[in-house]
Amino acid sequence: MLSDSQKAEVAAFLGQYVHDPLGFVYAAFPWGEGELEGRSPDEWQINVLKDIGNNIADIETVTREAVGSGNGIGKSCLVAWINLWAISTHADTRGVVTANTESQLRTKTWPELAKWYRLFIGRDLFKYTATSIFSTQPGHDKTWRIDCIPWSKENPEAFAGLHNQGNRILIVFDEASAIYDEIWRVTEGAVTDANTEILWCAFGNPTRNTGKFFDCFNTEREIWSTWQVDSRTVAISNKKQIAQWEDVYGEESDFFKVHVRGMFPAAEENQLISRELVELASDRRLEAREYRHAPIILGVDPAWTGGDTLAIVMRQGLYSKVLAEIPRNDNDMAVGRKIAQLQDDLSASAVFIDMGYGTGIYSVGKDMGRENWRLVNFAEKADGKEYANKRAEMWGELKKWLQEGGALNSEKLADELTRPEAFINKRGRIQLESKDDMKKRGLASPNLADALALTFAFPVRVSSNVRYRRARRAGKFKKVGTL
Repeated sequence: MLSDSQKAEVAAFLGQYVHDPLGFVYAAFPWGEGELEGRSPDEWQINVLKDIGNNIADIETVTREAVGSGNGIGKSCLVAWINLWAISTHADTRGVVTANTESQLRTKTWPELAKWYRLFIGRDLFKYTATSIFSTQPGHDKTWRIDCIPWSKENPEAFAGLHNQGNRILIVFDEASAIYDEIWRVTEGAVTDANTEILWCAFGNPTRNTGKFFDCFNTEREIWSTWQVDSRTVAISNKKQIAQWEDVYGEESDFFKVHVRGMFPAAEENQLISRELVELASDRRLEAREYRHAPIILGVDPAWTGGDTLAIVMRQGLYSKVLAEIPRNDNDMAVGRKIAQLQDDLSASAVFIDMGYGTGIYSVGKDMGRENWRLVNFAEKADGKEYANKRAEMWGELKKWLQEGGALNSEKLADELTRPEAFINKRGRIQLESKDDMKKRGLASPNLADALALTFAFPVRVSSNVRYRRARRAGKFKKVGTL
């Protein structure tokens, strides 16, 4: 812990880099020591920091930096440096950092700041929390701070109050392609203060060729400094992974353009299921008479590894509901009983289970006499010739269901549906991005979404309900034990 006089010395030292973020980065961290041994800023990071330094002193214009990039280039690292430079070289700086999803913000963007804050020579001048970093100087905790705030289309006004006339404002959008245009428009209102240093940075994979992030590189390129960074040119990127992606997807595929070359896709949107389609389904409200005639189907996506969860989702006609989300569980007997109890309570006609980690659960069901439980191999051949495999086909049917009036009741499920990207493989068939590739992009596995997709694995007739009830009355199922 620094004394007050030492804090003053450090503050004065950092203050000399008020308009020199590159110099700040070299001076503020212990390069060549410990975990930074052999490390140094990459060329693209140096160029962006120089550009900020060349423009930030001009209080008549907003300094705007937009970086479209592939994966693994050190983007979150640069975001952390910019945050620490902005707050520690100008008194009463105010800022806000947001990202495409709350998960990205809480698990990727903001934790990277924690790493660099720990290495920062001026860390005693500021307090870092899970949602903010602010000055420890008495009376300045409200006026000298940067907050991480998830954006919301229902409450865009949260970004309208960031005024700080006469001082400095920092705005950072991470994974900016997926941030709603309305949030961009509202934020414009925060960059109108006169006599104020204003820096607005937007980073991300260029996943969409529409929207405000796309406009930064096109219709608004005269007011934005733009950078497109190819992962292959960056020292720290995973070259082996890049080679695998090139082999699987091809250099000219939209996937490779977006996640390696830092280019916008040729297709309108490389998501299989668009955000707009999901939002319509989330706002949809059904009456029981619209779906009660249909068979009830349960989809089960098991998980035994990492932070994945076992997901159980039901669908009846156009209606869907998340029934359970359980931390990874290798107790097949307990999980099998849970599923059986849900099936009995709902009189579900069929249960479809992902074969990946589901064979043990399926065996428990068979032992109970559950003949209408069925394993689904995501990699097996699809019935439709346009799909690369069963998983792509199930998701394709799920998309059609949404278009035809399907309803969602879970915000997390809705978010997961928009995460996987789709592409046309070398055989001309639709293929869905794998869960492993999603994790390599920093995205969580879409367990709830896969569970819902499983309800489209095979046709289930209404008559199956009748057979299920008859079998249950006849006592052909073993009694479900307690968990």
